[in-house]
Amino acid sequence: MVFVKATEDSEKGHFPEPWTSQMMEAMDRFNQELIDAGLMVFAGDMPIAQGLKPSSQGKRVAFDGPGRTVIDGPFAEARELVAGFWLWKVKDLDEAEAWVKRCPNPMPGPSEIEIRPLYEMSDFPEKS
Repeated sequence: MVFVKATEDSEKGHFPEPWTSQMMEAMDRFNQELIDAGLMVFAGDMPIAQGLKPSSQGKRVAFDGPGRTVIDGPFAEARELVAGFWLWKVKDLDEAEAWVKRCPNPMPGPSEIEIRPLYEMSDFPEKS
């Protein structure tokens, strides 16, 4: 799974023009390359990812045993939040890394994209 990390600007919903239009066009081309290569399994809004709204428009549910607490956004530390995501089927992390390096910068300034492998059944011990 590939996460586009949030920034202070994305949490404010601030995407200046013409940068936003140019980035969206570049991202559309990149997403089409992923689809054409057969790697795209899922993106935020198939077939082309749209990203997530700021955390101020979201909620979290905190679990503590049987208790549930709803927490309204916004959430602190924008750099720890996710602004968008893809689910790719690649042979290994090296292939995912190579594709991420081809991705247009998803934010107007410095940004990060995180790559995390999913668990597979083979990662768990077999039950006897």
